[in-house]
Amino acid sequence: MNAMISLLRFCLASFILLSSLTIVRADEGMWLPQLLKQLNEADMRLKGLQLTAGDLYNPDSVSLKDAIVLFGGGCTGEIISPKGLLLTNHHCGFGQIQEHSTLEKNYLRDGFWAKEEKDEIPCSGLSVTFIVRIDDVTAKFNAVLSDTLSETRRAEIIKEKAAELEKAASGNSGYQAKVRQFYSGNEFYMIVTETFDDVRLVGAPPSAIGKFGGDTDNWMWPRHTGDFSLFRIYAGPGNKPAAYDAANKPYVPRKFFPISLKGVQENDFTMVYGFPGRTQEYISSYAVETLVNVTNPNRVRSRDVRLEIIDEAMRSSEALHLKYAAKQSSISNGWKKMKGESRGLINAEAVALKQNYERGFQRWADTTTTSKSFRTILPSLEKLYAKYLPYLHANDYYTEAAFAPEIMSLAGQFRKLNEAILKNDTAAINKQMTSLSGGFSEYFKDYDQATDQLLLSNMYELFNKNVSDTLKPQKFVDMRNRYQSNFDVWAADVFKKSFLADSNRVREFMKLSVSKKKSKLKEDPAFQVADLLYAYHAEKIFPAASAFNQQSGKLNRWYMAAQRNYEPQRAFYPDANSTLRITYGKVKGYEPRDAVYYEYQTYLDGIMEKYIPGHEEFDVPSRLIDLYKAKDYGRYAVNGRLPVSFVATNHTTGGNSGSPVINAKGELIGTNYDRVWEGTMSDVLYNPAICRNVTLDIRYTLFIIDKYANAQRLIGEMQLVQ
Repeated sequence: MNAMISLLRFCLASFILLSSLTIVRADEGMWLPQLLKQLNEADMRLKGLQLTAGDLYNPDSVSLKDAIVLFGGGCTGEIISPKGLLLTNHHCGFGQIQEHSTLEKNYLRDGFWAKEEKDEIPCSGLSVTFIVRIDDVTAKFNAVLSDTLSETRRAEIIKEKAAELEKAASGNSGYQAKVRQFYSGNEFYMIVTETFDDVRLVGAPPSAIGKFGGDTDNWMWPRHTGDFSLFRIYAGPGNKPAAYDAANKPYVPRKFFPISLKGVQENDFTMVYGFPGRTQEYISSYAVETLVNVTNPNRVRSRDVRLEIIDEAMRSSEALHLKYAAKQSSISNGWKKMKGESRGLINAEAVALKQNYERGFQRWADTTTTSKSFRTILPSLEKLYAKYLPYLHANDYYTEAAFAPEIMSLAGQFRKLNEAILKNDTAAINKQMTSLSGGFSEYFKDYDQATDQLLLSNMYELFNKNVSDTLKPQKFVDMRNRYQSNFDVWAADVFKKSFLADSNRVREFMKLSVSKKKSKLKEDPAFQVADLLYAYHAEKIFPAASAFNQQSGKLNRWYMAAQRNYEPQRAFYPDANSTLRITYGKVKGYEPRDAVYYEYQTYLDGIMEKYIPGHEEFDVPSRLIDLYKAKDYGRYAVNGRLPVSFVATNHTTGGNSGSPVINAKGELIGTNYDRVWEGTMSDVLYNPAICRNVTLDIRYTLFIIDKYANAQRLIGEMQLVQ
């Protein structure tokens, strides 16, 4: 009996202990670094991490976060030398590489390697941002917010309070501060940063390496893309941020990554540290259903048409290939991701999974809580999606089709000038003239009339077919009828008569008197169409979409709070919002479908297996072929083979491009550059069986720099660890 009582007491104690533990789901999560000690450190160390939470993030001392930057506006980069050398993806640096490319010096095609520091190319408009610290300011906002506020007033108060706190935090420090919302607006953190604006291009492989596989391999596994580029941060006096100056010196970082040559084995611990862009893991079944059945199909359909036209243009000449390379890459990347995401969500029966969760949640809300707002969340979301679905559908085609031709985008920029002219506001006119004049050279450098005319014709035919006449401007319908729905003729007429189609005619327009500008805009067919579409969208479509976003935002904020009440033992990570996060998991292959298993590592052999001489996506530079034949891999090979990429279970998304992939000791083992197609649904639903991030093995990066480019001066800067 005593033994039985002791056993019962032990079981009860174990139950209490287990029930008090925070539940961390396997390999899922984009965790806030300042909360690692509280939520993740024990789990990370259990899985193999040999560092402490303080080694990863410490606002008061040097830590790994000091070697990581937000690169430009949407990627991540890592510092890999004591002289500010920065590693990111080729596709993150693509725009800069293209900007500096000409037909005579085609760095996209041939690659670029600065022989000395003086040859490193300044990149106007490019900046990198370090995180100084992240402060929890939730209590300060809760003190001035309440659920009785309208969403409009709530937003005003948040903006006012954020401005007050940001001003106090930045002061005269030279730092910047920005308050960001987390957990759908239930928590607030202030992020203090330091930004450097003198960033220079150091090296990039040719596209045959940096974009090997092109659109065909994008989002796929196995991958063999050498997706990296190198930049350097420069600083002014005192190692402080400064505008470009030839006298600036390479930045001396607080921390840089040592680089491991050991490589990876299956089940090795790995983590990704970076700036994931956007996820929506906690949305309702109604949101997932809309994404799968409406939003993604609409956008994919529109991009199908755009890509077909742009791809044909790029194949027609090297000049057009240069003009449209960055645009095509941006459109295609999202297009293929959306296709894979929908497919993954359908295969995973994500809507049914969400509905099952919601049934349990609703039972709890109806019977357990006293909060009426919790009980009405899901029924309110259902009604909201039903009410606004026609407007959400139309909005997709306005943004992805009607506004997609570049001439329409340019015409849209002239609307503010026209408004100022109509008001006879001289100051506003001058301001808009200055604003417009600054961008023409860059715009027309990468513009082709014939391609854009085809885009206008095809995109307007698609827009007309898929948007109800009740959600189009009547004047657009009248124009369509006047041309008898012949959009080829309509587009030809627009481009023949519009001054916006030609750089010289635009510059001539800018020299006209105000009265003649007014007349010219009024008569211009491209401006007429753009003006009426933008105006109608602003008057009818955008307000409906905004009302939906406002109401759904409120309900999602309540739903997030309710879910944390519903599952109090679960460790919730906030959705990604381009703020610094850590995700961790293991190197691991996967089984995407029946009877198919993918190994975790690819090799240079796979590049040669895919090699098609002269092919746009699968050609291989002759020097790389020679190195392969000679097996001249230097110290970067393993058992006579050169590793290229590997996959792991780290939970990543857009914005993690270029993120450092780190081993258990905090050493750099690769650069994150993609996800597998079957797992792109991880922005909405993470499945540990098939969600994998794709990493460029650092040994392949070093091999290209060292053996292919002969840029040993760069290798000499790095701290390589055997």
